[in-house]
Amino acid sequence: MSDLFENKNIAPMLIRDEVEPFDDPDWIFELKLDGIRSVAYLDKSTNEMKNKRNMRLSPFLPELNGMNKQVRQRCVLDGELFVMKDGAPDFEEMQKRAIMTNPVKIKLSAERLPVSFVAYDILYYKDKEVMSLPLLERKKLLDKVVKENERIAVSRYIEKEGTALFALTQEQKLEGVVGKRKTSLYYPGKETKDWVKIKNMLDDDFVVCGYIYKEGHMVSVVLGQYDEEKLVYKGHVTFGVRGDNFKQIKAIEEIPQPPFDEPIPSGNEEAHWLKPVLVCTVKFMEYTNTGSMRQPVLKGLRNDKLPLQCKVKI
Repeated sequence: MSDLFENKNIAPMLIRDEVEPFDDPDWIFELKLDGIRSVAYLDKSTNEMKNKRNMRLSPFLPELNGMNKQVRQRCVLDGELFVMKDGAPDFEEMQKRAIMTNPVKIKLSAERLPVSFVAYDILYYKDKEVMSLPLLERKKLLDKVVKENERIAVSRYIEKEGTALFALTQEQKLEGVVGKRKTSLYYPGKETKDWVKIKNMLDDDFVVCGYIYKEGHMVSVVLGQYDEEKLVYKGHVTFGVRGDNFKQIKAIEEIPQPPFDEPIPSGNEEAHWLKPVLVCTVKFMEYTNTGSMRQPVLKGLRNDKLPLQCKVKI
């Protein structure tokens, strides 16, 4: 059997369902942070971070270069990279860091808004994988192995009281809560009903398909999602389209025709159509009966998800 630590190619387990707040003595609940899911491979000589697509993250995280000194044993940790700004995790700032390539800008950003890592789970401990252990046993190992400081922490959780924790996130305007069954095992790269999310606002991932200049120096981004292998038109988002996000969108290669596999509604005649290679996240209040989003806002771009993974849900 190949060694999980040496191969460094594990995909984190995924959350399948979004649910309403609930209480259950068989579940634990922890905060859902607004950052980038990542897997950390740590021992005396190794300090490697990778995202869900197994892309290396360490080059743009100089402030985490010493994180391997904060663990007592060789381990693989599943967690979240995040940036705190104005007292709360800021997804846009984390995404900006993820696409930086200039070493000077990376250094300045690390000093101004340093990235931290919170560990949710442990997948490998000492010399073997521990994914077949129940969640609460893995949590005990996680507490045992991590020496916390300002750059690395272990996620706190409460038992049973999911409703109360969710109410707290609403008061503090945080993203929401993740619920996990106490006995759940860890299945890399798989979606599971044993983990659920409870969120204050919905969000979804879309393919960036084009953009349209509007009045008042505003820009709308044209969105799509895949229905099986067909790229389907999913409307526009205007709020939140600005700065570095739009620069990256404009840099995509233009194409002469819409990239969709079916006719699209009127109102897109002036669109600049783009190769469907970039993924964005949009947050919104709810889906309407027609499948459109109410009060959508561009949350950020992401390079840890492929366009074909953006699937139609309604």
